[in-house]
Amino acid sequence: MASVITYGTFDVFHVGHLRLLERAKALCGGDGLLTVAVSSDRFNWEEKRKKCVISDLQRMEIVRALRCVDRVIVEDSWAQKREDIKRYDIDIFVMGDDWEGKFDDLSDLCKVVYLPRTPGVSSTEIKQRI
Repeated sequence: MASVITYGTFDVFHVGHLRLLERAKALCGGDGLLTVAVSSDRFNWEEKRKKCVISDLQRMEIVRALRCVDRVIVEDSWAQKREDIKRYDIDIFVMGDDWEGKFDDLSDLCKVVYLPRTPGVSSTEIKQRI
């Protein structure tokens, strides 16, 4: 049993997001908990310079409805990750491998795992096609 956390915008939710969350849940073991932090609209715009198509409240509702997700929280800053790991007693921090190496500094608090992205699926590419 492990407590796992992952972070994301989850705008224009697609199968790559679903697969990442399912793989993160698998790392929890039978009775573990998966916490998903959904980036707020403010954080996406002011810190990441990304405009979301779907509001943060709706993105959180979508993620919360998934069977593999046990808890949804809002992400509002880069520094929040350290606080969340401590607050929720996290054993494993998970991100897609497009972030590989970016969060290794958290390994003093928990195990850091980068999962492979789903080939051929990208929110950025979907938005460009729209």
